[in-house]
Amino acid sequence: MAFSRILVDELGEEKGKELILKSIMEYGRRVGERIKRGLPDLPKYGVNGGWKDGKVYDCVFANIFREYGELDLGCFYCYVDPAKSMAADPASKFIHKDCAACGDDFCTFDKTSTTEKERKDFVSKNKDWKDVDPRLTQGTKKVH
Repeated sequence: MAFSRILVDELGEEKGKELILKSIMEYGRRVGERIKRGLPDLPKYGVNGGWKDGKVYDCVFANIFREYGELDLGCFYCYVDPAKSMAADPASKFIHKDCAACGDDFCTFDKTSTTEKERKDFVSKNKDWKDVDPRLTQGTKKVH
């Protein structure tokens, strides 16, 4: 979140958010490559409340983003989920149906197929890849 805030403050919202997205894509790619090699998923610190009824509660990251009033920037971190899943298997992605870092009460996920455009955008680090996860694209706007 701190890096994201500095990027946006120094470079402006559009360029800052583009670089945040590219950074998260790269981070997710690295995590996905680890998963493919049989190594553990890195972000083990994110969930304190655990899974219950298919929902993830008490995301530490979302709580911190909320505490600092930075949900709009903080929710960019959640792009790590589709990024790491696409790095592990480009044909599919995990996306958010609900996202605590976007202001929802919990996170839920859906595994779905990727499009050719999403795969190309991911490989080329195209900023249009942000549309890969509709819930994140909407940010803190409530869609339910």
